[in-house]
Amino acid sequence: MAGMGADLPVGSHHGHVGHPASGWHDTRPGRGMKLKLDLHDIFNKGHDIDRALRGIMDEAVAKKATLVEIIPGKGSGQLKKRVLRFLDQKDVKQLYHRVEKDSKNFGRLFVHFRWK
Repeated sequence: MAGMGADLPVGSHHGHVGHPASGWHDTRPGRGMKLKLDLHDIFNKGHDIDRALRGIMDEAVAKKATLVEIIPGKGSGQLKKRVLRFLDQKDVKQLYHRVEKDSKNFGRLFVHFRWK
């Protein structure tokens, strides 16, 4: 994972683990914050995947993000299933409003948050 993320656009969080997500970027002025997590580089590291998912959700709650984009990639679909199982856990499910599967890109999920 050395050098990972050096050429990523602002607003992305590319599978970094052990560090808080720092790539917040307001992609829609006046309409909230968006955070992105790309799991391509850690697809076969179960513990790292769980830690990255937990970290991105905690960061979204702390920053009151309106949207988290998670990119498990297309592949066989196993990583996407793992992400969906994570999001379906009772303690995680209470954090967000809804999950949207991207109809144009099988390898991408959107987690929507609603804040009062």
